[in-house]
Amino acid sequence: MLLCNLNMIGLEATRCIHIENEKIKDIIEEEKLISGNSDALRLDFDDAIALPGLINSHDHLDFDLFPRLGNRIYDSYVDWGADIQQQDKKVIETVNQIPKRLSVQWGIYKNLLNGVTSVVHHGEYLKIENPIIDIFQNCYSLHSVGREKNWKLKLNTPFAKHQPFVIHVGEGTNKESCEEINQLIRWNLFKRQLIGVHGVSMNIQQAKAFEALIWCPDSNLFLLGATAAIDKLKKQTKILFGTDSTVSASWNLWEQLRLARKTELLSDRELIDALTESPASTWKLDALGLLKKGNKADILIARIKDRRDLINGFFQINPVDILAVFKLGQIVLLDESLYQQGKQYLKNNFSKVYIDGQCKYVKGELAGLTKEIKTYHPDVKFPVEI
Repeated sequence: MLLCNLNMIGLEATRCIHIENEKIKDIIEEEKLISGNSDALRLDFDDAIALPGLINSHDHLDFDLFPRLGNRIYDSYVDWGADIQQQDKKVIETVNQIPKRLSVQWGIYKNLLNGVTSVVHHGEYLKIENPIIDIFQNCYSLHSVGREKNWKLKLNTPFAKHQPFVIHVGEGTNKESCEEINQLIRWNLFKRQLIGVHGVSMNIQQAKAFEALIWCPDSNLFLLGATAAIDKLKKQTKILFGTDSTVSASWNLWEQLRLARKTELLSDRELIDALTESPASTWKLDALGLLKKGNKADILIARIKDRRDLINGFFQINPVDILAVFKLGQIVLLDESLYQQGKQYLKNNFSKVYIDGQCKYVKGELAGLTKEIKTYHPDVKFPVEI
């Protein structure tokens, strides 16, 4: 398979990506491509950028059918949780009527429609057969110091595998949120590898105790009116990017990225890295996070408005602009504009959906999934139309 006429950040001339046996066999300058190549499929793109499939380091896949819930700015996640359980009880009960297996499947599609090919699920372990993208769960999920029962025992169990412990930390602006981080660090008796989520009240000294911090600025600003001091914390720990679920953040990852960019807490390059190379390294996702020869063919291709400034073009992308997503070299999403070129690969089990009026072919029974969800919650809102 050849993907041709692609712009890539850091390269001047357009490139062709040659995929073979689930991997990137080569990345070739357009002018050096042998015209007689006999690949069964060639897709030619116009005004498009190629990127490694994005890695979303924090989502709760079973919470992505919720609307945003919040009635004011809160001091902490504890304050927020108590308020919505009282003020939004009916909404919570209605969404919770949807079977978890359906909520999780939609959470997976939410990520795919944003160009994510690997997502880290935080919460109870999910058994998912043949997911269309990677669901990373090779870690121990602890909710938080304040909400995880027996967290001290779980963190310090002598039977723990060599896997990171992922936990919400510093999710608030009050003193209690900061002290929770100190408590976690003190009780990490065996120096387990810690990966924190949020870290709004985290300081530089505390950051040294963490392998990485997952930044979720949209969720933070919506609930707390503040976010982590990423410009300082990045000097002491890796920064990864997470969307969080729709209960506190937009479904649109690209809107979240633009919000993050406005804070200027990370450079443009650092922000892109927080969705690609850094999480691939942190989560030990072998041969992902970078488009290069020999790596796995997890690839995102999107339409851009200005080829002269690819980085700025990257931050203008929306789900409607995504032209193709490949998982291990297989098409899992394709824009209708490429249908004639790729239709031979869309014969089995693809749904036709619309994002902002633009047709996309998506692997799996997305149409049937949304229909089944509506039997439990007729008023649920989806960002796609069938």
